[in-house]
Amino acid sequence: MDCVIRPVRADEWPEAKELRLAALRDPLAAIAFMETYEKAVAEPDSFWEGRTARVGEGGDARQFVAEAPDGRWVGSVTAIVERAGDQAAFGGAPEVDQVHVVGVFVRPEARGTGVAQELLRAALEWSWGLTEPQVERVRLHVHERNGRAEALYAKAGFVRSGATVAVPGDAAAKEYEMVAVRGRG
Repeated sequence: MDCVIRPVRADEWPEAKELRLAALRDPLAAIAFMETYEKAVAEPDSFWEGRTARVGEGGDARQFVAEAPDGRWVGSVTAIVERAGDQAAFGGAPEVDQVHVVGVFVRPEARGTGVAQELLRAALEWSWGLTEPQVERVRLHVHERNGRAEALYAKAGFVRSGATVAVPGDAAAKEYEMVAVRGRG
């Protein structure tokens, strides 16, 4: 699929909201995202404006979108800096500065076209380009029952680190941490 991969701009919150709600309606949303459609759709526009501003202005987070030739957003990924010693997603504090990739989503009609790989490449390039902090490690989490996503991440250069976390609300399930290390893959 011929898409432009680019960072989100702060004023694009309506598009970011629409794409996120589409992601949360996906049949795999329950094992792919920590947020529910019902909670997200109830949020006021100010929530979406703030959320998009945080990932659209640079700083410690960046959201990338895949924009089709007709202007429609067909995919997205967000990269968030986690600083050593600070509280991180899934609890704990990282020992080193790193980036956490979240919110990976591609609309069904664009899956299998390379869009997801290009989004992940953009997130990795942004991560490796950071100078403050400079990171050597990018991580993400994948549900143990989401083999298709794990294969996608492996193709992009991520490998299981050996760490797992329990899935909130389902202590019997786990998510694998996968990492990409600068200079490998």
